[in-house]
Amino acid sequence: MHAAVYNSVIPKVILNTVKRSSRPVFCLCVALCFFPLLPGLVMCSLAADWSVPEQQLARKIVAVTGPGAVALTVENRSSLSKRESEIVSAGLHSALETLGLRFVKPEQAAATVAISLSENLNAYVWVAEIRLGDKVSIEMVSKPHVDGVVSTRDSVPLSIRKIPVWAQEEQVLDVLVLEENTAPTHIAVLGPEDVSLYRLQGGKWQREQALGVAHTRPWPRDLRGRLIPGKDHLLDAYLPGVICHSTNGASLTLSCQESDDPWPLVAGSAGGGVSANFPSLVASTLPAIPQVGGFFASTRNFFTGALAPGVGKFATVPKFYSAAFLPRGRYVLWLFAAVDGQIHMVDGVSDQPARLNWGSDVASLRTACGAGWQVLATSSGVPGSDSMRAYELPDRDAVPVSAALDFGATVTALWTEAKGDTAIAVTRNGETGSYEAFRVAVACNL
Repeated sequence: MHAAVYNSVIPKVILNTVKRSSRPVFCLCVALCFFPLLPGLVMCSLAADWSVPEQQLARKIVAVTGPGAVALTVENRSSLSKRESEIVSAGLHSALETLGLRFVKPEQAAATVAISLSENLNAYVWVAEIRLGDKVSIEMVSKPHVDGVVSTRDSVPLSIRKIPVWAQEEQVLDVLVLEENTAPTHIAVLGPEDVSLYRLQGGKWQREQALGVAHTRPWPRDLRGRLIPGKDHLLDAYLPGVICHSTNGASLTLSCQESDDPWPLVAGSAGGGVSANFPSLVASTLPAIPQVGGFFASTRNFFTGALAPGVGKFATVPKFYSAAFLPRGRYVLWLFAAVDGQIHMVDGVSDQPARLNWGSDVASLRTACGAGWQVLATSSGVPGSDSMRAYELPDRDAVPVSAALDFGATVTALWTEAKGDTAIAVTRNGETGSYEAFRVAVACNL
């Protein structure tokens, strides 16, 4: 939704002076000279050949900039290992130099080129953001993942899946699944002025009703909102300075009032605690998780930091965009994506801030994989192209346990669903301006 997509940035590009065409020959010579080590060295000859996408992207870049002086940065935001990303970076430098580019400092450059090495489920995707004067251009190339090829990629035990739920031209703040079979069949879509109810009939979504959201004050520019399933009624809608409750009957209406009450940070019925929100969990294996709420700044797009109830001794935390929790046996670890770019880890006794290069949207999922709970965190590379990765946090160290899932759009909202094992992510396409909502889940890689 805000800044922060794939892996952490490589702070310094290391150039490889070995000619790219000589690499396979070099590997073969080493293998022949050290025949007993051949099984271990065979990975070298099976490594992916990056020369084709390197040359493709280089040609696209030079077609925009022309030959001359440029400032170039290359960031690895994919599951490529550090060594592989260094090889790719060197290859891109070489291909661009061959086509007439010279690399200089930004203040000496006629153009700046920022390349992000990212990926989606099926392919590596390299994106170049080119700034030439007041003009900004985006160029992309992709290389499919090759099954069966030995790679030096870091292995990841989990993968993230996204399932399209809804798409429209008008702004979408949140989507709530009301009924489902194998897939959602009845949903509510929160917009700036109404909550629209849709039902899947004959393979097509049909709008049943639009419930108006009454408000007297203008909305802030970066509007946010959330839909929560009601305890004894259909749903509640939370917007800056306004809370709406649906009626429970044949004639459905939405009653809205100005309110500064806290927004639930854990999905589900207010006051129900984790046992109500995640009924399939065995209560005896978890600490008590209260229904923590956060007070939202009515004129801004973040939470003020005041909590109700607090987390241990902390009644307040730094201002934050989103929050996630991880049960830890005898306590609960809360993660707050603060407005200062740090992730604050709060266990009720201490507040440990960390810079993890995450974005402003985090959510936690209960799964049958790994440690049983993972944190989904957004991240951003080039403008308008966010991704998401799953993490586990042993000993407070964020360990990526999935490859990056590319959305190709800006993530504007991420909320854990009431059942706890999926989340809803809303994105906005920077080129078309349209919105799309996805259900996001974590799968175990066997």
